[in-house]
Amino acid sequence: MTCPVCGRESPESYCDFHKTAYDNLVKTYSEWKEAMDITWDKYLRIVIDNPGTGLWVVEVAKDLLKKGNGSPEV
Repeated sequence: MTCPVCGRESPESYCDFHKTAYDNLVKTYSEWKEAMDITWDKYLRIVIDNPGTGLWVVEVAKDLLKKGNGSPEV
C-alpha cells in the first residue's frame, strides 16, 4: 500500500509521517470540539489556513477535505 499524500510505502493508509499528522489532527479536533461548536470540515480549513501549521498536517487536512470522509469518531 502507498500513502495517498506522498506515495511512500506504508502498512496503513498513510505513511508513518502522515499517520502521525492525522492522529494529531484527530486529537486536537476533539479538544476544539469540546471547547466550541465546530465541524470537522471547518476545523480542517482553519488548520490549513494557519501559517503555523506544519506541512504534513496541512497535506493530510487537504487530503481529508478532498475525500470528504466526514468527522472522525472523537
